[in-house]
Amino acid sequence: MKKIYLLVTALLAVTFSQAQDITDAVRYSDDGLSGTARFRAMSGAFGALGGDLSAINVNPAGSAVFLNSYSTVTFNYNMRKNETQYYNGLTMNENSNVNFDQAGAVMVFNNTDPEHDWNRLSVGINYAQISNFDDNFTAQGTSPNSIDQYFLGYANGVPLDLLETMDNETVTDLYRFLGENEGFGAQQAFLGYQGFVINPDSPELDNTSYSSAIGAGTFNQQFDYAATGLNGKFTLNLASAYKDVFYIGANLNAHFLNFDRATRLVENNTNPGSETNRVYFLNNLSTLGNGFSAQVGAIVKAGEVLRLGASYESPTWFSINERTTQRLDTYSEEFNEDIAVNPNVVNIYPDYTLQTPGKITGSAALVLGDMALISFDYSYKDYSSIEFKPSGDPDFMIQNNLISENLRAASTYKVGGEYRVGGLSLRGGYRIEESPYKNELTIGELTGYSAGLGFDFGSVKLDLAYENSTRTDNPQLYQVGFVDTAEIDRDFSSLILSLSFGI
Repeated sequence: MKKIYLLVTALLAVTFSQAQDITDAVRYSDDGLSGTARFRAMSGAFGALGGDLSAINVNPAGSAVFLNSYSTVTFNYNMRKNETQYYNGLTMNENSNVNFDQAGAVMVFNNTDPEHDWNRLSVGINYAQISNFDDNFTAQGTSPNSIDQYFLGYANGVPLDLLETMDNETVTDLYRFLGENEGFGAQQAFLGYQGFVINPDSPELDNTSYSSAIGAGTFNQQFDYAATGLNGKFTLNLASAYKDVFYIGANLNAHFLNFDRATRLVENNTNPGSETNRVYFLNNLSTLGNGFSAQVGAIVKAGEVLRLGASYESPTWFSINERTTQRLDTYSEEFNEDIAVNPNVVNIYPDYTLQTPGKITGSAALVLGDMALISFDYSYKDYSSIEFKPSGDPDFMIQNNLISENLRAASTYKVGGEYRVGGLSLRGGYRIEESPYKNELTIGELTGYSAGLGFDFGSVKLDLAYENSTRTDNPQLYQVGFVDTAEIDRDFSSLILSLSFGI
């Protein structure tokens, strides 16, 4: 009965301090390469081409290039490999999954009046999985730094009076109280104190300084990270063609995201003077969000061969809700004692707004009749313009300052080509995405290549693609105090299958 009571009260817990940080901002602002097999086989270089359901996500004018109504559905098989270096340890993680990546249709209304210069109107609807958050890695090695620095980073400045339970007050009661009244940082200090990771420098209740209960030396650590989720987008598109020379279009986009992350740190030490020799620290995060954005774009035929395109995508305004849970277990050889600090509390944070950066794309393509084409896209996105709102909130002011200090504008370059032989199309592409970080290390530059085949059976088309991308990241394991980084060489591959139907 007691466990049921704790669960019920946990679901009612609300905390008013923000736990969001710069890593969340970058994650939800990123848009990976996703969409139809033809689109991905050419690395997404479609801004001046159109004529593909996924091309309208780059340039809304692209739907007006269709001559007839068209629909496409896409599935993919993703393979991810992470090789993680953490001090003297090297680990490998692999995972794979099947995804429903895209589905959409365009209805084309041709104007039969030869006197009318606006000769075509297109109305499209499309679903696209913008980003896939599935990821896992293990960082394992011997570090000179301990997780104690994380708890000290939050504890110093917090009165000891807030960390001591009163008569008839449980760990759950106090942890929930701190979240509701003092915030996330006070909860972390409480965990560290109750778990005997940190000690007060004075027994007085007004003490605000703390020291580690773990002796200096080396620490055998294993940090496990596992995440699932996606960022998806529903698009309503409207476009028109002027004399089949100039195309213009607009999108209204409804976004949704879900993200679940679990991290676990296990630390062991035999250092002299350590009152605590093992630390087990578990954190879970669950995120749900929805938002909206808009796009406008144009394509022009600048001659028989040359096509030019330009588009603008507004910032996305997300409304995001987050929940977290935590647990800390420790062990002391000196006292032969296990300590479990398990609050059984779900921290439910107030909804907040995240404004992601807008994007500008310029495109050019050479179209050699029905035989071949080559296309190039350049995109510019200023990640330093990301903003947590309300911007006047003190916690958000800190995060927004970190964003402006650490992030920068990043460019993306894509090139793709296609060669047709009868009903067979051969495709390939290459792309480079610059790091959004000024240090170019936290998230490294991404490079990727792709290839694919297309089979035209008349009213039905079958497209296949293979895409691979690599980058090296150096994420911090924690954002406060214990800021050791792990070097992760990431390799991501995908097999894509699309079926298209023309009318």
